[in-house]
Amino acid sequence: MAEEHDRSMMDNLYWWGIPTIFRCANQPPDGHDIALVGVPHSTGNGTTERDQHLGPRALRNVSAVQRRVHSVFEVDPWSCAKITDVGDVPFPRANDNEDCIARITDFFGKIDVTGARPVSIGGDHSITGGILQALGTGNLAGGQSVSLLHLDAHTDVFTKVDHFLGAKKSAAHWGAYLADQGKVDPTRSMQIGLRGHPRTMDWLQPSYDYGYNIVTMREFRQRGLVDVVAQTCQVLRDRPVYITFDLDCLDPTIAPAVSNLEPGEKGFDIDEAIGLLRAARGLNIIGGDVVCMMPTKDSPNNITALTAAAVMFEMISMIAENTQKGAKQ
Repeated sequence: MAEEHDRSMMDNLYWWGIPTIFRCANQPPDGHDIALVGVPHSTGNGTTERDQHLGPRALRNVSAVQRRVHSVFEVDPWSCAKITDVGDVPFPRANDNEDCIARITDFFGKIDVTGARPVSIGGDHSITGGILQALGTGNLAGGQSVSLLHLDAHTDVFTKVDHFLGAKKSAAHWGAYLADQGKVDPTRSMQIGLRGHPRTMDWLQPSYDYGYNIVTMREFRQRGLVDVVAQTCQVLRDRPVYITFDLDCLDPTIAPAVSNLEPGEKGFDIDEAIGLLRAARGLNIIGGDVVCMMPTKDSPNNITALTAAAVMFEMISMIAENTQKGAKQ
């Protein structure tokens, strides 16, 4: 007992031991309910701020200090679901965005067939395209296109340019090409928190053309959390749901170490963002990701990495709660 007590004390210290995501064992996805994945990719953004590939390592570093139980859901995800850290997607051609996206798709395709639901830390937002090329119409989705709960300052449906500084399946394009491929159903998806400073007045038009359900930050402030959550529940109901959370949806005062900051209009505070995430509670969540963290820009107390881990914990807890309910039925 004394040894077990000592171990539990040490496990709370983020700076002790071998860093895995939330202290989970590093094992293959087979036989697990949830697979935690690092996707250290940053050539899909195409900007000079490419430190997003350091995101998985930063989150692993601090995640041990996060909560172990969800007091609102009254769920201990680690005991009611089998969860593993499967490691990082390998990128031997890391400067070749298209090769990286193909490797992401291959990696997640192998997870999909096992039935483990992947929750990932990126990496820039192009990783979502690679992930959903595998999960859309796949095993976890039951052959259906996926519905998105997409929290972001930007649409990532930029069809007016065919590449972003050379990256074709870029962080700016995945919302369009996944719809073109039939991997995502925009008419049953939500894009919430859009506040990117446009260079043209029609910057939202491609999302509208595809049929995405859009709630800009301005509209969110007018309507309020309860109303937007109600719409989200209605749109996503009875669908395979994938959650993608771009940290730039948060206000920069909360998450400063983020690519493509939008400081000119207040972003979500953390309670608002968590409230929107919980709109997916009880739905068929097949996976999720947290993207666009740049640890080299973080504050000394690692607040952005800690916030990213808190967002991941919400996704993990909702999937684990579904697993627990399924086991009782």
